[in-house]
Amino acid sequence: MTKTTAGLPQGTRDFGPDVVRKRNYIFNTIRSVFELSGFEPLETPAMENLETLMGKYGEEGDKLIFKILNNGLDNKEKEKQIRDDFEKVLEGKNIKGITERALKYDLTIPFARYVAMNHNQLTFPFKRYQIQPVWRADRPQRGRYREFYQCDADVVGSNSLLNEVELANIYAKVFMQLGIKGFELKINHRKILTALAELCGGAEKMNDIAVAIDKLDKIGLEKVKEELSAKGLTAQQVTTIENYLNITGSNEEKINSLKKLFADNETAKKGIEEIQFLVTSHPTTHNSQLTIDPTLARGLNYYTGIIFEAKAPAEVKMGSIGGGGRYDDLTGLFGVPDIPGVGISFGVDRIYDVMEELKLFPADVHAGTQVLFFNLGEKESQRSFGLVQQLRQKGIRTELYHESAKFDKQFKYAEKKNIPWVVIIGEKEIESETCNIKDLRTGQQQSISWQQLINEFQF
Repeated sequence: MTKTTAGLPQGTRDFGPDVVRKRNYIFNTIRSVFELSGFEPLETPAMENLETLMGKYGEEGDKLIFKILNNGLDNKEKEKQIRDDFEKVLEGKNIKGITERALKYDLTIPFARYVAMNHNQLTFPFKRYQIQPVWRADRPQRGRYREFYQCDADVVGSNSLLNEVELANIYAKVFMQLGIKGFELKINHRKILTALAELCGGAEKMNDIAVAIDKLDKIGLEKVKEELSAKGLTAQQVTTIENYLNITGSNEEKINSLKKLFADNETAKKGIEEIQFLVTSHPTTHNSQLTIDPTLARGLNYYTGIIFEAKAPAEVKMGSIGGGGRYDDLTGLFGVPDIPGVGISFGVDRIYDVMEELKLFPADVHAGTQVLFFNLGEKESQRSFGLVQQLRQKGIRTELYHESAKFDKQFKYAEKKNIPWVVIIGEKEIESETCNIKDLRTGQQQSISWQQLINEFQF
């Protein structure tokens, strides 16, 4: 058999025990806040039908969808047709004979598909959370991977802006519990961006404008202006967008500037009113900054109302660690119109990197085995195994060393795994029904009865 070089696909990672425990700490924190707020769990398959995903994320997003090749492409009788079809796929076309499925790009579109399929059985408003991996054929870099987890919370079946208030509140609560101080929650409104497009020749230009603005942090203002010009906007229209992007000041000052710029535009008026409601309703007790950001675009086609983006603290060069927004007819894409929705997502992988850099994980997040029973032989291990089971029934993480070995070897095993307690039971201890228990952190050792070990000892 040919030897294979061990390696991982680019943009993916293995997670060892220490990393998994830290990630679970993040997952559990987010999950607890979701459930306290009345959200219910949901899972959808890793793959979706290609037609479910295509056309939902804009031209840029569609390019990042991982398509799955069909089975049976090695059929000799159809080889020529398969080769011809495959060439068309390489040109960007979707040929059912070659590919009909894809890995999910995010959790929102699969959720909309689920709601469309099950709307007759759901109780609205339906509040769901979802914690699962997604895949994007992106260029891997720090904080950006091809396989990563999203943690989403969505409410569908309600137009109330109280949902946006609650989702902003969830962001604040989660980051507060994780110890992430100085994060910024930015908001904007897609109707304001639509109004900007109307000032620049028509609403049909909104997607081109939003996609270009969404790149502002990455490529800078001049490159954004170049991209807008390349999309056919006139110099005057580009100047209008530049004036819009240069709106600064406090939230109140930004609202006044937006009202002035869009004085006669009813579309913008609705968006500005909704932003004002969210800003004034967001609890001031949270250690968070809710900031109106006219440059926030979130270049996804399905957003229709308020949009969110959570930014990492300034001292960490990370950027977005969460985002979301309102999508008032996403299920209409699947033939079930008029079910409004709004949702947010946490970028767990980036949150992990932020917490690592700022050293925010609690010391006990690494806690694994609490007690190791030494193995001194068959008779001794059998008796120890019974005590192991009793400690486990009390919720104490316990293991028995897998074989009889020298003390030095078993001590080294405990030290490498950061196990704080070891229990030693030899022939004399079996006779007296006692054990020697040692705290490896302090070196202190004592002899106690088995009954004390099970019923009284504080680990």
